[in-house]
Amino acid sequence: METSQIGSVLLIILALAFIGWAFWWSFTPIEQATVGVVTMFGKFRRILNPGLNFLIPFIEKVNSKVSIQNRTDQLKFSAITGDQAAVHFTATIIYTVADHLEETVKLVAFKFINPESFLTALTSTVEASVREFVAMKKQAEVLGLRQDIVSHAKTTLDAQLASWGYTLVDLTVNDIAFDSEVMTSMSRVVAATNAQRAAEFEGEALRITLVKRAEAEGAAIRITATNEAEAARMRGEGLAQFRKALAEGLGESAEVLEKHNIDPTILAFSMWTEMIRDTAKEGRGNTIFLDGGIENLDDSLRRLQAMVSKPSSEIKRQSEK
Repeated sequence: METSQIGSVLLIILALAFIGWAFWWSFTPIEQATVGVVTMFGKFRRILNPGLNFLIPFIEKVNSKVSIQNRTDQLKFSAITGDQAAVHFTATIIYTVADHLEETVKLVAFKFINPESFLTALTSTVEASVREFVAMKKQAEVLGLRQDIVSHAKTTLDAQLASWGYTLVDLTVNDIAFDSEVMTSMSRVVAATNAQRAAEFEGEALRITLVKRAEAEGAAIRITATNEAEAARMRGEGLAQFRKALAEGLGESAEVLEKHNIDPTILAFSMWTEMIRDTAKEGRGNTIFLDGGIENLDDSLRRLQAMVSKPSSEIKRQSEK
């Protein structure tokens, strides 16, 4: 074979090999949950969906691949409260590409020069929103406002991520911490506050106990006084009834004695002897002193007779009747 023929064959072989190689590299696979961004001479041209896609050899190329799955990043930043206390936050953010439209994917692919720049901008956005909120609060309030902080940051972050082609899925503040000196002082404040509240509760409990005890004692005194007054009234009524019955009995006895022409003095003498008997019977002593003189005995009998006998003028008027 002549040299010219051999050269022609080689050229044909090389041409076929080049065409085969170009044809092979004209097809490119795009992974599932990923969108390919195609540029032509450095300018955005179109997007490629998952699967095997065709490219114009040497003219089109896959500039980047954009994942449409959820992304998770952990952010760390600090803020200053209204009373000048440094607060350190650790947050977890979940976000994803807003949609698969060409304009959205174009934003995601070309808005930032690299993923590190995007993460820096994302952290700065969250940090600025949290700082704005925390700057109006005191350090004692921050720990109890975790959900409010998240809500405020989401409001700002939603609009900012939309301008970058993303949408926010979730934002969680995992940890809120102060400097060690601030935490120590806060612990002392909490301990002092708890001790103060405990003392207030104990004082209130003691006050209630004393009040209830005083009320119970007052009620007992009122009940006792009422009972004593009622007993005294009943004793008075009983004594009055006894005296009335005694007077009526003595009167009736005196009338019976006069009716039978018996000296009423015998009634007084009988009462006196019964008194001596009851005194000896019921008394706790064992000695009774009696004046046995005749004059004193006569005097005592006259006094007793005067207590139970009517005046002679009244007796005479009754006899005339």
